[in-house]
Order: sequence, then structure tokens, then C-alpha cells
Amino acid sequence: MLALLFPGQGSQEVGMGRDAAAASPAARAVFDAADAALGFRLSELCFQGPEDELKRTEIQQPAILTTSVALLRMLEEEASVAPEFVAGHSLGEYTALVAAGALQFEDAVRLVHARGRFMQEAVPEGRGSMAAVIGLDAGDVAAACERAQSETGEVVAPANFNSPQQTVVAGTVAAVEAASEQAREAGARRVLPLPVSAPFHCQLMAPAAAKLAIELSRVSFAEARPPVVTNVEAEPNAAAARIPELLEAQVTAPVRFTEMIARALELGVERVLEIGPGAVLSGLVARIDRRLPRASLSSHEGLADAVAFLEAK
Repeated sequence: MLALLFPGQGSQEVGMGRDAAAASPAARAVFDAADAALGFRLSELCFQGPEDELKRTEIQQPAILTTSVALLRMLEEEASVAPEFVAGHSLGEYTALVAAGALQFEDAVRLVHARGRFMQEAVPEGRGSMAAVIGLDAGDVAAACERAQSETGEVVAPANFNSPQQTVVAGTVAAVEAASEQAREAGARRVLPLPVSAPFHCQLMAPAAAKLAIELSRVSFAEARPPVVTNVEAEPNAAAARIPELLEAQVTAPVRFTEMIARALELGVERVLEIGPGAVLSGLVARIDRRLPRASLSSHEGLADAVAFLEAK
């Protein structure tokens, strides 16, 4: 059984998707569709930058989604792609919904453009932060956040459960610093501040979730085939009616990636293919279960290897 994984924010790089668009008519069509849906040349920002513009949350989110879908369509030109499940990390869940036929690409790219803007607007720049805690059990990280909240009276909570030994926390600057110190005292090997513009996946994002809910209500969703293993529940969902509520909740809820992969294994998944810029999720999968066969497709250069991975028995 095969699962496809799609990356989230932070995996962007200038030039992403350029070789795929040059080599694949299907990939080029995806970039053209994104440009038309958004009313500006997102493709040029992906292919040429500048990097500072591509890093902006409201640009980065549609850029990564578009590149990921373009790579998927390129792969579909060359091989049969028939996953039993799909999943994505945060933003990547929108790509998974497109791959599952539950969300039209043009709607998805407009949604994540708005989502990025809402998330950036929710907390003034400089008031929130995120940090990766490495080498400490997730439960101990959650306890560190609780102590820091009591100490500061401000918001901090686990935002991404990326692997058994990597948990990202998000909140106000003071609360994240306090949680970081608590984590170090609890035995964390390293605590790394992340270069992000907002504290994603915590209650500080509630204003963004409320605005996104309005946009989600204007979009039609279909049954997900195959089901999407969601960030919020770490369970497969195929029901169209549940998708908007899960995407709204996702804005303030932690990404349960470790549980998502564990659940996929329980469901019988035997190999995973990451599709999108970078290979961050493949690295996290290796830390969750090194025995699980995995591959990634991030450019046209890797197409032959991705096809071989799909065709291997």
C-alpha cells in the first residue's frame, strides 16, 4: 500500500518547479492555472524569486502547493499513481485534498493565498515565535509549555509533533523563551528558534481561523478518494462535509505528523512517496520508522527514480 505525502511551509526555494514546467506540459498547466486564479505571476516568483518575496507567508503557501501539484501531475504523465492514502504537513493537507479530488486546484490556491495572509495578520510581527525542541519526549515538551504558560501568563503550546524526538512549540516571544528554558532543564538536547514570521498552529491563530472559515464556506468539496489522513485527528477522512471544519481547526491545532505516520502504518501503508519541494517529510518519516520504504520527488531530475519507486514490487 502506497501513501503520498505533501510538504508544508518552509520547504520553498527559488527555482522550484522550473525544470518540471519546462519538461512537462501538465506541470506547466498547473503553474498557468495558479497565475490565472491569483491574478499575478506566482510562477515567476517560484522560478526566479526574489527569495524575500517567496518567503512571505501569503506567497509561500500557494507557491509550495502549486509546485507540489505540478510535480504530481508531471509524475502522472509517466506512471500510474494510485495511493491508498494521502496526507500533508499543515499547508500540505490542501495539496493532499487536491490529489484526492476533494478540492479543485484553483480553489485550493486561492484558499491558501488567503490563509497565508490571515495567518500573518493574526499576530503583529515580532510578538510571536516558534522553536524546535530536539531530543525530548513530546509529553515532556507539552509539560514544559504548561509550566511556561503558568509562569508568563501567555500562550505557548506544541505546534508540530514532527517525530518522537522533535516537537515544535509556538506562542508569544516571552512564553516560547520560557518554554525553551523549561525544555532545556528537562533534558532537551537542543532548542532551536525558527525563522518564522508568525506563531502557527496555536491559539494565537484564532483570528485567522475565523476568517478562513468564511472562505471555506464559499468552496465546494467532494469526497476524498483516496482518504486524507488529517493533521487534526491523525485519522483518515473521506467525507466532504467534514473537510471545512477540519481545515478551520487545523489553523490553531497542532500538526500530529508522528501520529499520522503511525496511523498510516496501522492501516497497512508499506511505502511513502513525498511530492513537493525539498525532502523534509522523508527525513521525518525516517526518524519515526526507519524501516518504512520512502522516496521523494522534488524536481524533474528525480522523475525516473520516483517512477521506479512506484513500479517496484
